[in-house]
This record gives sequence, C-alpha cells and structure tokens, in this order.
Amino acid sequence: MKRLRILVTGGAGFLGSHLCEKLVHAQHDVICLDNYFTGNKRNVEHLMDYRNFELLRHDITFPVFLEVDQIYNLACPASPVHYQYNAVKTIKTSVMGAINMLGLAKRVKARILQASTSEIYGDPIVHPQPEGYWGHVNPIGIRSCYDEGKRVAETLFFDYHRMNNVDIRVMRIFNTYGPRMHPNDGRVVSNFIVQALKGNDITVYGDGNQTRSFCYVDDLIEGMIRLMNKENFYGPVNIGNPSEFTIKELADLVIKLTNSSSEVIYQPLPSDDPRQRQPDISLAKQALNWEPAVELKEGLEKTIAYFRDNNDC
Repeated sequence: MKRLRILVTGGAGFLGSHLCEKLVHAQHDVICLDNYFTGNKRNVEHLMDYRNFELLRHDITFPVFLEVDQIYNLACPASPVHYQYNAVKTIKTSVMGAINMLGLAKRVKARILQASTSEIYGDPIVHPQPEGYWGHVNPIGIRSCYDEGKRVAETLFFDYHRMNNVDIRVMRIFNTYGPRMHPNDGRVVSNFIVQALKGNDITVYGDGNQTRSFCYVDDLIEGMIRLMNKENFYGPVNIGNPSEFTIKELADLVIKLTNSSSEVIYQPLPSDDPRQRQPDISLAKQALNWEPAVELKEGLEKTIAYFRDNNDC
C-alpha cells in the first residue's frame, strides 16, 4: 500500500484516536488535529513516540494549511451533553469546519471523508433507515444544532464535489461504543457502564422500549477506512450494526456483565429523542464488502474492562 499523508480532524477523540492508531500502524504519516473540547491527549499519548505521527492543536472553524493526501473530518462534539453545551459553536464546527476542510481538499487535491451521522434521519418514520430516506428532523429543537449542522455539511460535500470535483466520501455513523468513550458524554452505553460500575441506579429515559443499534468501534473504523479507499464511490453510506436492542435490554445486559447491584430507574424522555434507530447496511455490504463482526456482549466486555481500568469506576 502506498504511504499517504493523512489528516484526521477530531483525532484525539473517541473515534479519531482509534482511526489514528490504525493508520499509524499501517505506516501512513498521520497528522492528528484536535482542539480538545471533547478529545483528550491521553487518547493518543501512546502514539507520540511514533515518527509517523504528529499532534496539532487547532479548531477547524479556522482555516489550516497543510499538504496531505487524505482528510478524515471527524471534528465535532457528538453527544447531546457536549453538542448542546454550546449549540452555536456546534453548528459552526459542522458548517464552517466543513467549508474549511473542503477548501483545503480542493487546494491540495486531497480525498476527504465526512463523518456524518444517523441523526440526519431525525426521529425516523421509515425503519430501518436506508440512505435514500431524507429524514424526519425538527429544525428548531435542542438537538438541531447537531442534526442540521451535519445535514448542511453533507450538502456542502456534495456541492463541492459537483462544482469543484472534490473527491468526497460521506459516511453516516450509527451508535458506536468501545474503549476511550468519554465517561461523561451522556451516551447510553457509557452512562450505563459508569453507573453500573459505581453501583448507582441506571437511568433509563422513557419506558426503555425505544431501540438503538450498537456498533463496536473496531468495526466502525474498518468501515470508515474501506469507504475512504473505495474508488469512484462517494456515499452517503450507513455504517453501523443492524442488530436492534431496546434500551431496557441494554441496561439489563450491562448489569449482568458488571455483576452490579444497580437498579433501573425511569426518567422522562428528552425532547426530540428518536424512538428507533437501526441502519439498513445493504449498500455497505454491496459496495464495501463490510458488515460488523463484533457481537454486543463481546464489545461491552471490552468496553467495561476499559472503564474499570481508566475511570476510577
């Protein structure tokens, strides 16, 4: 494989750090860019001794000038706790960040991948969600800064492709979990694991019958790299695990795997929280020969071990 110069924005975050690690081990020259709003140097400190890895502190709402062959644009807070903290900043990151990264890709003729999200489907009325579904999104709700920001970013990517022939890839990421998740990001897997390990009550919002599909991070990164290196295929493409679980089933499994004494308690459902989320991955199977390999129980065991070792749980 040709050795490439690769920029990963959001590279010190949960997904970004796993991506950087895999690219470094594949002998590419990797520039990890992050402003550390949700990312953490600790996630990539084990890569600092590699000569083909460098770390750059930068916010992509401002332009950056680099010479690279590929750009993975992962920079954006991705959990409700973090993206609602500063909603204006979130939408700026998605929109202005996309403009800046696409401008860079245009200038240096780099291939660029956008880490989009299943949230562009909103609270779906089509289930499971195929790429051709346009979504059911509230444009003025508390989640809209993220949902609509990502939707605009997709628009920008395809407009830059049509107008300027930028070589784009668009990937719609469904719920992903694994080691290096932020312990306070408010996501259901990290919430449940931290609560269970501490022996606290596990908080389920709503009646627990809403569903999610959980993809282990190693599977997700494999799909991302395959998409980036697939010729003449731009997406969008769903990458996620189509196995569907209720939130209550997840809570019960986490309690079992942690051998916790935690009880499940119920709280009101937050505004605009989707009732169902399940990817149709037919396109990923066909175009990328990709599907997830890690079962939920196996992935949770690895994630629980990480939280036990690293977060004082």
